[in-house]
Amino acid sequence: MGSLASEERRNWLLSELKAAESVSLTSAAQALGVSEMTVRRDLDSLESAGLARRVRGGAVSSGPVSFENRDRSHAAEKRVIAEKLLPLVPAEGVIAMDSSTTMHRLASLITGAGRLTVVTNGLLTFETLQRRPGVIAVLTGGTADERSDSLVGPVATATLDSMRFPVFFASAAAIDPYGCSEDTFEEAEVKRAFSRVSAELVVGAHAQKLGRTATASAVRAEEITTLATDLAPGTRELDAYRDSIATIL
Repeated sequence: MGSLASEERRNWLLSELKAAESVSLTSAAQALGVSEMTVRRDLDSLESAGLARRVRGGAVSSGPVSFENRDRSHAAEKRVIAEKLLPLVPAEGVIAMDSSTTMHRLASLITGAGRLTVVTNGLLTFETLQRRPGVIAVLTGGTADERSDSLVGPVATATLDSMRFPVFFASAAAIDPYGCSEDTFEEAEVKRAFSRVSAELVVGAHAQKLGRTATASAVRAEEITTLATDLAPGTRELDAYRDSIATIL
């Protein structure tokens, strides 16, 4: 690409963040033809403007990313997580599932015995579940949020408050040893509502989400019964979560 001026570099970095949720110092420096120190300064500038959030080795988007772009990002890691979680999905009964792209990937793998009902606030997850054999898909209702392709708001939470689930499958915008957080307050509110009425909370999140925080706190780490990542369960990066989460996959 050759070296670019600072404004062009920052615009390129913003484009990458919107498309892939994250950018690494090494890959950005190679693509832009500059040093990692230069990219670090550019990312610091974007963070100061509230357009990015710095993490170890790079930066992540500081706000909602479209479902389409999130679905393309970390596709291989999400597939690993979905395959880890699939054995936890019962053949029958009622379960809950959020609107995340990771759970959308899990939804595409589910086959029921004709007696599995899945309640979700994810519009695209609902469409996928409708096509799965032996699965009955149910939408929570609520207001459509174009930022996340999900249903949110008081109708969604009121519907959930009248239901009970043995297990809620979810992801998060970010997860640290204190719990999960989301990029919007509305999505965090729905996650809390799902969690309140569920006996177990199963969270799937790829490694780049670990050790991060997002705008709105959703659920505490102590509420999570199982955490699945694309990492091996014994990986050192997961040590910080072992005291509060019973099962790590």
